[in-house]
Amino acid sequence: MNVALLQIAAGENLQHTQAKGAAFCRKAKARGADIALFPEMFSNGYRIYGRPVSDWVKDAIPADHPFVSSYQHLARELGMAIGITFLETCETGPKNSLILFDRFGRKALHYSKVHTCDFDIERNLTPGEGFSVVDLDTQDGSVKVGAMICYDREFPESARILMLQGAELLLVPNACPMELNRLSQLRARAYENMLAIATCNYPSSVPDCNGHSTIFDGVAYLPGETGSRDMCVLEAGAEEGLWMAELDLNLLRNYRCQEVHGNAYRHPRKYGLLCSDERREPFLRDDYRP
Repeated sequence: MNVALLQIAAGENLQHTQAKGAAFCRKAKARGADIALFPEMFSNGYRIYGRPVSDWVKDAIPADHPFVSSYQHLARELGMAIGITFLETCETGPKNSLILFDRFGRKALHYSKVHTCDFDIERNLTPGEGFSVVDLDTQDGSVKVGAMICYDREFPESARILMLQGAELLLVPNACPMELNRLSQLRARAYENMLAIATCNYPSSVPDCNGHSTIFDGVAYLPGETGSRDMCVLEAGAEEGLWMAELDLNLLRNYRCQEVHGNAYRHPRKYGLLCSDERREPFLRDDYRP
């Protein structure tokens, strides 16, 4: 399965952004992509910093907006799944959302960022309600797909609960500098859950972003070989562009049947504290939202 990461900046307005995104989707299909993924909140280019809140919340659009539905039609036309991201209208404050359309133009997944950055401007967003996994139909068969968005990846629980629901591939739209430690988080999530993770970031032309979109295939050991291998099968540069890598799902599935991570040897009955709402120093924050 070929995954394309559209590491591109949004356009000057919604119409320009839609046209630019569509052009890159067509390029991805021409190169054999099965899935194309956009960076976080592509509809407005994650332009929420340096603007009054009352200004950028007006960028929010409903899930059936022509911007979103244009990618639904495009997915059907191209026969390629598309993960489009947008600032979604919500009565309690907009949501940071992803909709994954399958190759037939059907809405396969609708996810909103759970871990909003409440220590900053994202406090004005409404968090999503949870994580889910769907069966995505591809030309090579079905793959179980889930999603995280940017800050979600910093919580092991996000990837863990998706793995427990059967996820084989996580789509991660992003909008921040992908430096050593954040890349290490993705590597760890892929390693400990034995799943593939595709992260699409904005290029360095976008403030506070640096490209380096990645795909980790989740396979740390190969049969018959000693030592571990690099699970990073793609790391983009800083510039704008289309980046793509192939995932060997059969290799991943065989690996998951044999290796020791994921849910193979967990002891969930001993993890009760993980579900506690109690917080203590030094982790108390006045701006925390349950």
